[in-house]
Amino acid sequence: MKRAFAGKMHQTPRATWGAARRSEDLALFQSYSGTCPTVENCTPVTRFLLLGLTEQARLKGILFVPFLFVYLVTLTGNLAMITLIHTDPQLHTPMYFFLNVLSFIDSSFSTVNTPRLLESFLTSGQSIFFAGCVVQMALMTLNGTAKCLLLATMAYDRFAAICHPLLYHTIMSQSLCVQLVAATYTASAAISALLTGYIFKLPYCGPNIINHYFCDLPTVLQLACADTAEVEFIIFSSSATIILFTITIILVSYAYMLVTICRMHSLKAQSKALSTCASHLTVICLFYGTITFTYTQPRSPSSMEQNKVVSVFYTVVIPMLDPLIYSLRNKDVKAALKRR
Repeated sequence: MKRAFAGKMHQTPRATWGAARRSEDLALFQSYSGTCPTVENCTPVTRFLLLGLTEQARLKGILFVPFLFVYLVTLTGNLAMITLIHTDPQLHTPMYFFLNVLSFIDSSFSTVNTPRLLESFLTSGQSIFFAGCVVQMALMTLNGTAKCLLLATMAYDRFAAICHPLLYHTIMSQSLCVQLVAATYTASAAISALLTGYIFKLPYCGPNIINHYFCDLPTVLQLACADTAEVEFIIFSSSATIILFTITIILVSYAYMLVTICRMHSLKAQSKALSTCASHLTVICLFYGTITFTYTQPRSPSSMEQNKVVSVFYTVVIPMLDPLIYSLRNKDVKAALKRR
């Protein structure tokens, strides 16, 4: 009997410790999975905490200056491109009209998230109001979708210029260009409202730590206190549809252009036609490569960390490269710069 009593006395601290450890494990699981035992017992989230690109203090100090430089170059390059196109009459063509819109999208894309990224390098953690997170996600989705649709529109513009040069200005009239841009933004706004609405109609009542430097679709969705399978499917199918739809337009346009170029008898004409497409193809490969990797792969803890790094390219680096690509590889832009 003494042994039994001693055994119970010996097991009690261990049992207590085990219960406490299980409680800690449950709390840790909730913090990473974004689930809550009962939604009714949880307090609705009013703020989110953005962890930023990295949590290493030393690395933050190193990254601040180069990212600030990239942001300043992005704004300067895109605003300079917009100003040049507006002020030079010889650049008042459909191609440069779309390039003007692309520069505006790149400036907006970078401005929505880069200032917060820079601020995160100077602080240990950055909070954002629930409504602010909604607005940021909506704007990021709007700009990303608009850029996909605009790149497809620019591919059609190049198709009309190369395959139907005599009818180019008739086909790509000013009214059609305006209508295409208006349709691009209308469709992008609708898709942005749809995806953002689906995500934020879910309850957020527990963890509020976002492992990213902006309110991205998949990272915020992980914090929802409900089953997210349906919303994840909607995001995946919407992203895949947009990418496949725009890629199909681009591929078909370039297939017709390639056939037309091969039929040209003059090497000079072929070279000129290819040079007009080189900048656009470069931008397409850079942008579509990163967004396809980010939004169409299965979710996992390791993929989320990779997505943070890849997101830097399409939200920070590529908006800086776009005006440089078009200015360095474009004779009309070089000539316009010399005329100033």
